[in-house]
Amino acid sequence: MEPMLAAVQVRRQFGALAALDGVDLAVGPGEAVGIVGPNGAGKTTLLNVLAGTIAPSSGTVSFRGADVTGAAASRRARLGIARAHQVPRPFGGMTVFENCFVAASTGGGLRRRAAYARCLEVLELCDLGDLADRRADTLGLLGRKRLELARALATNPVVILLDEIGAGLTDAEAQELVAMINELRGAGIAIVWIEHIVHVLVQVVGRLVCMDAGRVIADGEPRAVMSDARVVDAYLGTAAA
Repeated sequence: MEPMLAAVQVRRQFGALAALDGVDLAVGPGEAVGIVGPNGAGKTTLLNVLAGTIAPSSGTVSFRGADVTGAAASRRARLGIARAHQVPRPFGGMTVFENCFVAASTGGGLRRRAAYARCLEVLELCDLGDLADRRADTLGLLGRKRLELARALATNPVVILLDEIGAGLTDAEAQELVAMINELRGAGIAIVWIEHIVHVLVQVVGRLVCMDAGRVIADGEPRAVMSDARVVDAYLGTAAA
């Protein structure tokens, strides 16, 4: 099966530092893939390259079989690649609905009527329907995380890239987030999710990738990856074994 999104031998240099050192990653249609690894492993840099926020120093990124290595993030958003960040930064002076509408119309390129309908749909999905007229800067952390996810979904993606969106949430709030993301997976949206809260991550993903020092050191079924000696050494620590 042809990957929905793929990185092939991607490198990213920052001066003498190789943040990504020949990374290969392929995500199938509707697949949920988790990415773990120690701080500085290159996880967020990889998501930035996939989203088009930064360009790779070498290697290629393809989407639905087409080379998008040189495509800007705005172009990739309209093609169907969405991104949700670890630290939500909504337009504070706008309402929840207006934030989504900007994402749908500007980010997703939807016309006014289609953007309006899409916003209503994703706000209900993210449990924000009752808060549509609330200013975004009055939301608590979970509300802002939901809005970050809603803004990504408003662009009508087929792939969504999630960067530690569970960070800072309580266990109960994280479970609410898991339920929402599992709905996306059930709807056929491919998911690439970086997360340090592994017990949350494995409730969604069917495949786990571990990175260290800019390279993929393990890729496979979550239990197998978490018991891999290289992953224990690089990420979990000897005591976890």
